[in-house]
Amino acid sequence: MTTTNTAQVAAGRPLPVLAQPEVSPCCAPLTAEVLGEAPAAALARRFAALGDPVRLRLVSLLATAEGGVVCACDLVEPIGKSQPTVSHHLKVLADAGLVTSEKRGRNVWYGLVPAALEQLRAALAHP
Repeated sequence: MTTTNTAQVAAGRPLPVLAQPEVSPCCAPLTAEVLGEAPAAALARRFAALGDPVRLRLVSLLATAEGGVVCACDLVEPIGKSQPTVSHHLKVLADAGLVTSEKRGRNVWYGLVPAALEQLRAALAHP
């Protein structure tokens, strides 16, 4: 687990709880009906954000994080990329609505938006 998360838990300080944005209903499963233009664009944006190995690893780190949130500063080492590169990838994920962030002091904490990931899973569901 990340050092800040571990240090905060060990010190008895609670991890930040990030507000979850509203995720509007998107789409029926692709096999249920023909996808319209707007829903296709919404899905494509989210799937495109996941189409990079670094972003997939970031999603995995966030999904397995103790407490569900991770400080951006703790994502640099496990990803093995520079801080600006990690920040760029987190911004892409945030712009796609897959992660949420909150600035706390000098640090920014990130967490997944489970409803957004569920929409992607549901779109690919096969009856």
